[in-house]
Amino acid sequence: MALQFTLIPVTPFQQNTTLLWDDCTLDAVLIDVGGDVETLLAAVAHHHLQLQAIWLTHGHLDHVGGVVRLIEKIEVPIYGPGKSDDFWLQQLPEMTARYGFPVSPVFQPTQWLVENKVLHVGSHAFQVLHIPGHTPGHVVFYSAADQLLIAGDVLFRESIGRTDFPQGNHADLLRNIREKLWKLPDETQVIPGHGPMTTIGHEKRHNPFL
Repeated sequence: MALQFTLIPVTPFQQNTTLLWDDCTLDAVLIDVGGDVETLLAAVAHHHLQLQAIWLTHGHLDHVGGVVRLIEKIEVPIYGPGKSDDFWLQQLPEMTARYGFPVSPVFQPTQWLVENKVLHVGSHAFQVLHIPGHTPGHVVFYSAADQLLIAGDVLFRESIGRTDFPQGNHADLLRNIREKLWKLPDETQVIPGHGPMTTIGHEKRHNPFL
């Protein structure tokens, strides 16, 4: 029962939407639906998957701007981000228009996520970790069994998320990475919100911000 995934860069910001699925059940989730919804649904269909949910790491428009359009086409629950990011979701119409995205209405997730909540895709379990700093409600998804971390805009290859947005906090971001993510095994694969994958071990050794 292998866990499979593919990264689909979307929007002019080249945000990594992750299509994640259980190869046995073909149950799937899309993580951080920033836009380009037709492309995302084509990937779901290409792999003959059954989309079960949307998971969101945080409320920035390049991670959530396509959510409303997608659920108009396939009605699935929305999990995340943390409730402290609600103010970002409330600004979606203004922010999507400002940056030239298709204008998104405000939406509310089916469930706000909190630390240690467990989400499933097929038989695979993912623990929610709250990692504020880039945004106050930012969460990440970690599967110990699959050695996989979906990090959103917390941790990139040899970089970290910006903290100069409203309610960002550089000290919080660094502390949470050190206290929560550095405890994960070095071989843990990291899917960032932008750019190439990395591992926890590589970032411990080479990330200049940490």
